[in-house]
Amino acid sequence: MDLDLEELYQTVVLDHSRKPRNFGPLADATVTVSGDNPTCGDEIALSLRLDSATDRLEAVGFTGSGCSICMASTSLMTTKIKGKTRAEATALLADFQGMITGQTPAAEAPKTLGDLRLLNGVAKFPQRIKCATLGWHALKGALAESAPVNFSLDNHDGSKS
Repeated sequence: MDLDLEELYQTVVLDHSRKPRNFGPLADATVTVSGDNPTCGDEIALSLRLDSATDRLEAVGFTGSGCSICMASTSLMTTKIKGKTRAEATALLADFQGMITGQTPAAEAPKTLGDLRLLNGVAKFPQRIKCATLGWHALKGALAESAPVNFSLDNHDGSKS
């Protein structure tokens, strides 16, 4: 990673971890999923309000606490998925998972990921992949379920499932 890109990464991660977007409870959520990463103590609850007629994510919110990578990744995710259809959000999830686990080379990461592409360096640190993917695992669960679900990353390696 060159110096300018590294500085941009640090700026974006710090900004989103200190001032996460869409942070706070979503009172009228249609689904809420809680997840934790016992390895480092990250905990989040992701709430979505889905419009049943359009299958669009009308609102997104999350609460919890975690390391800067977890909070920044989840914050960036919420800004990307808000207003998207379930299919569009699922496609972003697959693209992010491919990039963050190293299955998709950084240079080939889809431009649709936007600022999330700055997190591609996390793939070099397997112990941090869980941090970066906690919110995305919650999204996967929320999209698959219509009722609250709880899960733990305790036995997951951060790879695509």
